[in-house]
Amino acid sequence: MPNTLIETRDLVKKYGDKAAVNHVSFDVNGGEVFGFLGPNGAGKTTTLKMIVGLLQPTSGAVKVAGYDVQAQPMRAKAASGYVPDTPNLYAKLTGRELLRFVGDLYGLDRSQVARRIDELLRMFDLAAAADDTIDSYSHGMQQKTSLAAALMHDPKVLVLDEPTVGLDPKSARLIKDILRQLAERGAAVMLSTHILEIAERMCDRIGIINKGELIAVGSMDELRALAETSQASLEDIFLGLTGGAEAAEIAEILK
Repeated sequence: MPNTLIETRDLVKKYGDKAAVNHVSFDVNGGEVFGFLGPNGAGKTTTLKMIVGLLQPTSGAVKVAGYDVQAQPMRAKAASGYVPDTPNLYAKLTGRELLRFVGDLYGLDRSQVARRIDELLRMFDLAAAADDTIDSYSHGMQQKTSLAAALMHDPKVLVLDEPTVGLDPKSARLIKDILRQLAERGAAVMLSTHILEIAERMCDRIGIINKGELIAVGSMDELRALAETSQASLEDIFLGLTGGAEAAEIAEILK
């Protein structure tokens, strides 16, 4: 039996008459990396924010690690970590101070906090800058600090919005390796990305959302079966399902 750690059921988010997310349902299991793809404005970030409790659904339900995000928000949030697309960190804290602050928020034991901070600083190659203020960090360092903060309490569920945007190849590879290790330890990792090669290489299953509606969910083999082809890349499948194939053909002609 799969260990389902993220459940969305008939999830709807409306702004006025416009449905940004329209009756979306899917599961993410422990031990897998789940990619969440879609064109700009498709509803990816809105869905992720409802999963981590930053947005309230218009209707429908979300469970994280078995806890209803609306009815049991503290328990659900304690079981999850979130990394937004743009890190919004306390600029005048040092990296070490930020991680200590996050550990205190989650009620971790002080000795556990110190040990966990040292582990994460080493893991993300941040030890040398640990006592510098965050406003002196590069974008890549801030992105890694944001991920380290999300991992302070060793969450069962990790949700990431465009985690590799703006990173150099070494940092991007480090984050991909860490996400895979977390999944192998039993966590559910859900990430959105526009970089389809990353999704194809590292995700066990992929969900594709377009105009607020979930139009496909499955492994690469299952998505190829849906697209009625055995050789297509994720890019081909994505463009075919979201109506981007025509634009791709025009771009090819213009080359």
